[in-house]
Amino acid sequence: MEKFFKLKENNTTLRAEIAAGLTTFFAMAYIVFVNPNQVAAEGAGGWLAGIGADAASLGQIWNSVYVASLLGAIIATLLMAFVAKLPFVLACGMGLNAFFCTCFISGAFFNGVDVIEGYHTGMVIIFISGLVFLFLSLTGLRTYIAKAMPDCLKKAIPAGIGLFIAFIGFQNVGIIQANPYTLVQFVDINGAIDNGTFKETALPAIVALIGFLIIGILGKLKVKGNVILGIIASTIIYYVLAGTVPGFDLGNIGQSFKDFGEIGITGLFHASAWKNAFTGAHIGGIFNAIMLIITFCLVDMFDTLGTLYGTAAQANMLDENGDPVRVDKAMLCDSIGTVAGAAMGTSTVTTFVESSAGVAEGGRTGLTGIVTSICFALCLFLSPLANIVPSAATAPALIYVGVLMVKSFAKVDMEDLRSALPAFVALIMMPMTYSIANGIGLGAISYVIMTVCTGKFKKNDIVVTVIALLFLLKFIFVTM
Repeated sequence: MEKFFKLKENNTTLRAEIAAGLTTFFAMAYIVFVNPNQVAAEGAGGWLAGIGADAASLGQIWNSVYVASLLGAIIATLLMAFVAKLPFVLACGMGLNAFFCTCFISGAFFNGVDVIEGYHTGMVIIFISGLVFLFLSLTGLRTYIAKAMPDCLKKAIPAGIGLFIAFIGFQNVGIIQANPYTLVQFVDINGAIDNGTFKETALPAIVALIGFLIIGILGKLKVKGNVILGIIASTIIYYVLAGTVPGFDLGNIGQSFKDFGEIGITGLFHASAWKNAFTGAHIGGIFNAIMLIITFCLVDMFDTLGTLYGTAAQANMLDENGDPVRVDKAMLCDSIGTVAGAAMGTSTVTTFVESSAGVAEGGRTGLTGIVTSICFALCLFLSPLANIVPSAATAPALIYVGVLMVKSFAKVDMEDLRSALPAFVALIMMPMTYSIANGIGLGAISYVIMTVCTGKFKKNDIVVTVIALLFLLKFIFVTM
């Protein structure tokens, strides 16, 4: 172990690596509960089933994604541990999982397509985007594209995703409700009391707000695992105030693996899935499919780069050029993780910013990731526990992650309108149009127009111009 990971050379110990791995796991353990909820619209008892989608099918998707997301995290993290030998942990990216649901699960339902067919379509799109990502990594084009994108959009994209997933969290528990006059409104607590629907409509919102504050307070006090502790506390508060007892069926363990085998890992082998990926009613045609692939690639690219640079800087693991050590290998592992995750049936796998928690604890080698992977493996047999966690407990995690992600916007140069305006457009249009892709596209278009009209266009702007033109064609010719 010492010979392979070079613990002394990296100024770490076995004990420090184990502690770092456990710390990282508890910092990101919320993904075990949140990811299947996000992808499967909260499953059989979620909001999509509540408006008419087939509950049994959504339950199958939930079970499949639960297993697939853990296996994807394990495979990708072990690759990072053994190939790149870095203390970074990977799992299904926040925001991209919600985008997956919007495009392929709820998108399928609203277009009259079976949700399982929509799920399989999403697997194909993610799989292809992973292959593109892998090609870009192997050829070095990924680094070129990343460096060519305007800095203002690099900072705005993760911040916009943060607002997007926070908005989803607010919606999922009814903190934000529909209003026919103002489009949205704060939860109507008084109305819920008057019409006798307090437990169904107002209680989840109140518990979620309490849970969000608990996570924030624990974070401020630097309590490790504040997110998972907040989820546990919110779950207890919810059931106590609701006066109900959650069910706990050990039979769900076997059902999760059964559904994973039936509709998860086999999904890519359905010819109909590949056909629907480019012709399905919920996709809108070949051009839109290409735009979805590009969008998933772009978001994963900047999310990974931001995490790698930020975490490596914290660990003092930058080379003489200011780049993370073994960054090419890290990117390669990330892209293979996306391909593997899609093959099994989950949304984009990416490097997690919570890896910084383990780094702060002293993690410096891939041994940190091995410990975290073992913890994820144990979670494969805890699906009944995940099923009893209500949306009122997972929504606070979404909102809190939004807080963490939006911090990147503070680095945008707001004094220069050529940076400020496109960054703001990308930031605000993601939640306002309920689409990460629209935010990136409108931000790119704004940047190109501002740059051309102010005479600042340079050779490096060719990449963002191509992206802007593609999105412009999408907005004109594709309805979505």
